[in-house]
This record gives sequence, C-alpha cells and structure tokens, in this order.
Amino acid sequence: MKKMTNFLPLVEQFHSLQGEGYHAGKSAFFIRLAGCKVGCSWCDTKHSWDEKKYPSISIEKIIDHIIIARDKGATFCVITGGEPLQHNLDNLCNAIKQIKIGEKQNSMKIHIETSGVDSLSGRYDWITLSPKRHSPPRNYFLKNCNEIKIIINELADIKFAIQIKKEIFKQCQISKVEDSLKKEDKIFYLQPAWNNKDGFSLAIDFVKNNPDWKLSLQTQKYLKIK
Repeated sequence: MKKMTNFLPLVEQFHSLQGEGYHAGKSAFFIRLAGCKVGCSWCDTKHSWDEKKYPSISIEKIIDHIIIARDKGATFCVITGGEPLQHNLDNLCNAIKQIKIGEKQNSMKIHIETSGVDSLSGRYDWITLSPKRHSPPRNYFLKNCNEIKIIINELADIKFAIQIKKEIFKQCQISKVEDSLKKEDKIFYLQPAWNNKDGFSLAIDFVKNNPDWKLSLQTQKYLKIK
C-alpha cells in the first residue's frame, strides 16, 4: 500500500482546455505527475517517467495554483502523468475537494487518467481508463471507469480494444450495480497515436463500422496548446 504524502513529484501544472475524450474543449487545470513503470514505446510524455528528475512539490503549493485557475474559469482538475496512481493521491484529492466553485459553492471536480495498473487512491468524479496491451488494468477500473480510451498504433490495438470491451461488460455483469457504473454508462473511444498514419486509418475505419465506439483526437496538438 502506497504511503500517504503531502509532497508529489510534479512535472508540470497548467490551465488549458481538455483536448481529448468526452470533456474535450472544456476549461481545466492539469496536474502532471512524474513516474511511470508501464513504459509504452509510443508514449508522448516519456520525459515524465523518471520521478527522480522532478522536484517534490507540496500539495499546498499545487492548491494555490488550482485556486488561481479556478478564478480564471477552470471547473475541474485533471490528474495525469506518467502514471499518477503510482503515488498515493488521498491527500491531494482531499485538498482539491475543499476548493469551492460556483455560486452554489460545489466542490471542484477531479478527473484522472490512468492505465489502471496500480491500486486506487484518492476519489474522482471522472475516471478515464487508458489500458495498455502489455500491462492490463485491474478489474476495479474496468468496472468503475467513465470512459475508456484505447490508443491505436496497429491492428493488434483494435483487437485489444474489442477484448477490453468484452471484459468490461463481463466485470459489470458479475459486480453489484451499486459498486460500479452500468456498462451502458461507459463511453468507448479509439484515439490514434499522434503522427501514426496506420493508427488514424485503423481507428477511423473501425469507428465508422462500430457506432458504439467514438473517435478521440488530441485536439490540443492541432491547436498547439498544452
């Protein structure tokens, strides 16, 4: 079990637009943590893998930046990496939830993007599961994710996406309804790897013929924003 901490290795934090998936185009504050043992060869944030390269920043300082972003329009935080759940995020999430937003003073929402290989810590309003062929996710995330995003480089990734969906439906059927989102509530995305022509054609062709899947694009890269 990962130890609770008030310091986390921070690669970067910034206020921008969510570029991918269901919440694309919305104002958000991003927290990118260092450290990842999954090690995808096509990863576009390999610089974040080695957490020793980055300073441990206090949660208090991270919260200061979130409050500034909130005041400028960010309505939720996205915790990403690296693989963010390589760290214990209980204290970070608790601190974020104390930040109020809007006239009704609702708690700020927290999103996380994870490969699902580590145990859960923290509490989230939205879980994006981005599972990897070489390092399958835990059953918890199959049952409790809100959206599934499969990165497509080659045909084997399409086959993996089909298998993951079957496994998600299986896990939802064998679990209690109150312990997981219903399978009908989940949103399935294929996202072509950046600058991969095969990935683009495979993803587009599959989604055209499988309307229960949607196409996700890294719009932030087209817009040339973070």
